[in-house]
Amino acid sequence: MDSQLTAYITLVSVSGIFNVFLGLYVLYRRREIPGSRTFILYMTALSIYSFAYAFSLASDTLWKVKLWTVVEYIGMPFSAPLGLMIILRYLGWKTTRWQTAALFVIPSITLLMVATNDYHHMFYKVIQIKEGMSLPYLDIEIGEWYIVHGIFTSSSLLAATVLLLGRWRQTRKSYRPQLATLIFGQLLPMVTAFLYLIGLTPAGIDPVPMVMCVTSALYIWAILSTKMLTVIPIAKETIFDSMREGVIVLDAANRLSDYNHAVGRMIPSLGPTLIGKTLDEVWNVLTGSPYPFAHRPDGRAEELVWTTDGAEQIYQVRYSPLLHRNGDAAGGLLMFINVTELKRLQRELEHQAYYDGLTQILNRSQFISRSRTMLEECRRNGQPFTVVLFDVDYFKRVNDNYGHETGDKLLVHVVDVCKRKIPPDTLFARYGGEEFVLALPSTLQEGFAIAERLRQALVSEPLIASGEEIAVTSSFGVAEAESGRNDALSALLRQADEALYASKRDGRNRVTPYRAPSLLRS
Repeated sequence: MDSQLTAYITLVSVSGIFNVFLGLYVLYRRREIPGSRTFILYMTALSIYSFAYAFSLASDTLWKVKLWTVVEYIGMPFSAPLGLMIILRYLGWKTTRWQTAALFVIPSITLLMVATNDYHHMFYKVIQIKEGMSLPYLDIEIGEWYIVHGIFTSSSLLAATVLLLGRWRQTRKSYRPQLATLIFGQLLPMVTAFLYLIGLTPAGIDPVPMVMCVTSALYIWAILSTKMLTVIPIAKETIFDSMREGVIVLDAANRLSDYNHAVGRMIPSLGPTLIGKTLDEVWNVLTGSPYPFAHRPDGRAEELVWTTDGAEQIYQVRYSPLLHRNGDAAGGLLMFINVTELKRLQRELEHQAYYDGLTQILNRSQFISRSRTMLEECRRNGQPFTVVLFDVDYFKRVNDNYGHETGDKLLVHVVDVCKRKIPPDTLFARYGGEEFVLALPSTLQEGFAIAERLRQALVSEPLIASGEEIAVTSSFGVAEAESGRNDALSALLRQADEALYASKRDGRNRVTPYRAPSLLRS
C-alpha cells in the first residue's frame, strides 16, 4: 500500500479512535455531564464517519468504495445537527421534540439518497475511481441533493459557530478556553470542507475526517483540563433573563447598563434607547421626575407604586452595590420584586383585624384601642371627651319576623344613615350585636346634639326590604369624661351603657345623658 495512502488512513483512524474514546468517557461520566446522550451520539456519528472513510480509502474496487460510502453517511450527515444540539445545550437553550426531529429530516433523506444513488443519481451524478493513479482517488460529480446536504451541514456548523462567538464577551475568562475549543471544533470542519469543495485540498481525498483528529484531540484536552461539559457556564438567558425579579444594572457612573426581561414587563416603557443614560435621566423620561430613592447599601427595600395599563402594581426596590475585586465600585443592581398581591392580602388581613365584616366600620377591639389614645390626647390638651353608645330598638323582633338576612340589612342601613350625619374623622364602631358606639372630642352637650341628630335621621329613614317599610328607632346613652379625673375608658363606657338602658326604661327611641349619682341626688 502507498505510504501516502497509509498516512491518510492512519490519520482518519486516529480520529475515529479519539471519537470512540470521547464517547466511552462521556458514557462512563454520564451522570455528571448534562446532555451526555447527545454527545455520545455525536461521537458515535463521527466514529462511523471516520472508520468508514478509512475503509473506503483502503478499498480497491468501486463496489467496495460505494459500500463504505453508504456506511459513512450513516454517521456523517447526522454529526452536524448533533453538534448544533450540543452547542444549544451548552448555551442553555432547550429544543422541543418537534424541533429536534426537524433537525434530522435532511440528514435522514441524505442517507436514503446515498444508499439508493444508483437508481436516481441525485446525490452523485458520477462516482468512479480515477484511472492511471497510484492511489484509489475518486472522480465525483455532485448531484442536486448533494448541494442540499452541503447547505444544511454548513448552515448547522455556521449557526453553532455564530452562537458561540456571540457568547464570547459574556463569558468569564475562566470559561473561555472551553468556549474557544467548541468554536474551533465547529469552525475547522466547516473551513476544511469548503477548501475541499473548491479544490484546494489533495484531489479525490476528503480531508474532513483527518482534521477531526485535531478537533477530537482538543475536545479530549478540554474535557480533561477545563472540565468542559461537566462544568458549563450558566448562560445569561438561563439566570438573568429568566429571573422572576426585575433587575436593572447600573455602571459606576449610575448609568443604565442593562436590564432583564422581567423588569421590562414591569416597566414596559423601559427600552434599549435609554441604555447609557443616568438613572435620574431614565426616570425623568419614564415619570417626569428624578429617581425617587437613595441607594441604600444596607439592602433596605423601598416601595414603588407603578401603574401599567391602568392597573396599580407595587414593587419592592432594593439596591446592591457591585464591587471590583480590589474593592472599587463597579456599579450596582436595582432589584424589583412584585409585592402587589402580598400587599393586597396584607391590607385585607388588616381590614379584617380592624373592621367589622358586616358593616365595614371599626370593630370593638379597634375602637377601644383608638379611643384610649384619643382620651389620653384630650386629657393632655385639656379637651373634653364624650362617648355615645346606642342600639337598635326591637332588633330581635326584626330578626324573628323578617329573618336574619333582613336583620343584617337593617344594621348596614343604620350605619349608612349614621355615617352621613357624623364628621368623617369620628371614631364609629360596632360595639357588639345591634350596639354601636362613637367617640368624640366634644362636650356632653355636643355629644347629646349629635346623638339626637342620629336618632331623628334613623326615624325619618326606615329600611325598605322585600317591598316592606321597616321602622328604625334607637336608644342612646351619652357620657363625658370629667375634667380633672383619670377615669378609664371602660368606666366611661359603663356610664354610657347605664344611660342607654335608662333610655330603654323610659320608652326607647330617645337620648339620655349620663348623670353622676351625686348630681341626681342634688
